[in-house]
Amino acid sequence: MRDITRRAEAVRDFNRFYTRRIGVLGDAHLGSPFSLTEVRVLYELAHRDMRRDAPTASQIADALGLDRGYLSRTLRAFKRRGLVTATRGDDKRQTLLALTAAGRKAFAPLDRGARDAIVEMLSPLGDAEQQRIVEAMQTIRTTLDASNARGTETITLRTHRPGDMGWIVHRHGVLYAREYGYDERFEALVARVVAGFIDDFDPARERCWIAERDGEIVGSVFVVAKSKTIAQLRLLLVEPSARGRGLGRRLVDEVIRFARGVGYRKIRLWTQSELTSARKIYKAAGFTLVGREGHEHFGKRLEAEVWERGV
Repeated sequence: MRDITRRAEAVRDFNRFYTRRIGVLGDAHLGSPFSLTEVRVLYELAHRDMRRDAPTASQIADALGLDRGYLSRTLRAFKRRGLVTATRGDDKRQTLLALTAAGRKAFAPLDRGARDAIVEMLSPLGDAEQQRIVEAMQTIRTTLDASNARGTETITLRTHRPGDMGWIVHRHGVLYAREYGYDERFEALVARVVAGFIDDFDPARERCWIAERDGEIVGSVFVVAKSKTIAQLRLLLVEPSARGRGLGRRLVDEVIRFARGVGYRKIRLWTQSELTSARKIYKAAGFTLVGREGHEHFGKRLEAEVWERGV
């Protein structure tokens, strides 16, 4: 079986698990007289109503990926039950849809029920486990939307400002514990690195870049002076929701350009052999492995690596 076929089966297996877990199988949804698709239509209408954004049937079909014939039959049934009204917009060719008072009343317990069901599912978990689930879902969504997102989303880079160092320490601690099992000593190391950067910051020869998307930090990297001729790349981090878009390589390229511009002759970095994604970025950027050393600094047996490249 090809790799992609095995992955497709894994996705199907997850879909079966999740639909059973949240109870969307069967003709009725959450014990209501509505099917899941009907609830999705009501949800779209209700939330557009909250934004005072009356949609057309075509906009609803596009938003939900529904067949227009099926949606038309659903809307006719809603109109017969007094749940939806249709009025002419400024453009007389368009019909705008909205929930009636009866429609909003019918949807309200469905909205509460759906929220309560998810709260019940999450409540036995700790805060960190809940956050892992949310971030995993965000990763699925952003990755599957990548073909559209790459053309529309904008990730900007800026220099550091107050508050950024705390974020860097926190996210390194959380992500490396979650993804690699590192203990709090790794977080302490990151704290020392950023404290030293701020205490001894030389803006002419050192820099921190913060990557932002829609005002949210999604990545960071540092270049610091190792010596007069050697720069050190430190603390490259890309949030799971921003991976797969070339941001890691973009941050590394910024380090290389800066180091070249201020006259360094070499860039060095320290990483771990198990950080395969980061190592691929370094190799693609022209770094070569020049040294290895075993250690147990972060609560597990690791092999540290030193990589270098000329500027």
